Amino acid sequence: MELARQHWEDGYRRLLRTKEPEPTLYARLLDQIEIVTAELRRRIGKSFTLSELADVYGHADRWAYEALAESRTGGDWLSSASTAADAAFHLYARGAQDYRP
Repeated sequence: MELARQHWEDGYRRLLRTKEPEPTLYARLLDQIEIVTAELRRRIGKSFTLSELADVYGHADRWAYEALAESRTGGDWLSSASTAADAAFHLYARGAQDYRP
């Protein structure tokens, strides 16, 4: 689980680093994060533990990419999909029953 949380934190940091120098990419990432978050809500619900979230993350490369591909968020969505998925998990983890920063 610690490795998954490190990936999530790295994705969130990558998101934040795009805000100033690449506002278009930042906006696309925010749109993609919304899409992944909606899919997370559907898959795991609002009541979950970090362990359950980490289990869902184990298959996220497949379903998150599919959700993003279907959404047609514009631009080169594939190059930012990993960052968006990891950042979405980082933000969603804050709602876990056992979340601790």
